[in-house]
Amino acid sequence: MEVIYEDNHIIIVNKNSSEIVQGDKTGDTPLSETVKEYLKVKYNKPGNVFCGVTHRLDRPVSGIVVFAKTSKALSRLNTMFKDKDVKKTYWAIVCNRPPHISGTLENFLVRNEKQNKSYAYDKEVPNSKKAILDYRLIASSERYYLLEVNLHTGRHHQIRCQLAKMGCPIKGDLKYGAPRSNPDGSISLHARHIEFVHPVSKELISITAPVPEEKLWKTFENQSELGNNKQ
Repeated sequence: MEVIYEDNHIIIVNKNSSEIVQGDKTGDTPLSETVKEYLKVKYNKPGNVFCGVTHRLDRPVSGIVVFAKTSKALSRLNTMFKDKDVKKTYWAIVCNRPPHISGTLENFLVRNEKQNKSYAYDKEVPNSKKAILDYRLIASSERYYLLEVNLHTGRHHQIRCQLAKMGCPIKGDLKYGAPRSNPDGSISLHARHIEFVHPVSKELISITAPVPEEKLWKTFENQSELGNNKQ
């Protein structure tokens, strides 16, 4: 487990694509339990250890997950996520070049619980929720393109669904139209950066999660850094 930030109230972890954040019907050990065990051993704590889940990432997605180490931090972080006071930036490797270098996508999403999938529409339809995101093309290779994505809303499978609707399914995401799976079962979506005011100390927390140890991710990360240095 890769811890990328920790203080008395919060712990931020860089999640692997195979991990679940909270327990589900698979019975696999969730990341929340792994964090609890880490805290128990590190601080030699007897009995139960507090570890509050503040938000989630889909299982095949990698990147930043924030846990609360105290009930005070948990309640405040829950409110901050609900009120959109936490800025999250994602990186997505997509199969096709987007129609524009940057843009805003606005769709209406309908969630199908049985299929565990969302469907995007251009206009409002029954049971739909408005979904808005901004994207920007920041790197490319012969076959793939790296988009930086900022969410305005937090809908079920929002990035996966909206990018697919634009004609740019995420690499490895068979559910939303990618032609083939990734060897490790992941999809190439990474929660890259998070920024928020600390719920207790009120300091600005700004954290970036390293990309997965995979050649294409590393190539794109290097390209992105070169591009930032030129600006």
